[in-house]
Amino acid sequence: MEENEKNFQNLIKKDRYQVFLFCCPAYFPVNFLRHPWFVLNKNGEISRWEIKHTINKKNRSHLFVNNQPPFQGINLTFFIKRFWKARLVGFIEGDENSIVPKITEFIENSEKTYPYCNKYFFLGPNSNTYVQNVLNKFPEFKVKLSWRFIGKNFKVN
Repeated sequence: MEENEKNFQNLIKKDRYQVFLFCCPAYFPVNFLRHPWFVLNKNGEISRWEIKHTINKKNRSHLFVNNQPPFQGINLTFFIKRFWKARLVGFIEGDENSIVPKITEFIENSEKTYPYCNKYFFLGPNSNTYVQNVLNKFPEFKVKLSWRFIGKNFKVN
């Protein structure tokens, strides 16, 4: 296990609800942009949630659950199986009486709650639109996405 992943593993608290937001550079040649995903921890049960440009054959949408290890970035390019390093953007944690289980449930219901699971465009809706949609619903999750998250401003109906 590499150092970066060990550091992220150390953040996991098996007796808490946690929602982590990670990102990495997007595919080359637009790697100055960012690709985000959520990692959910429900009392030690870890899952990764993200929207990708490709179609998930299991659910025929752009929503992927546990398609990659939780702390692994996406491929550097479409063709090379080397991965960008993940970076923690922010996280929120709490017990079963906090807002965090509600955020977790909202993300776990993404197929129902996110209206653009079946659409993906460079400028939005895209992975950044998906993440911003969650952040907009839960202002307690105090993360502000930078300009590198193209598509974050796409309006979700």
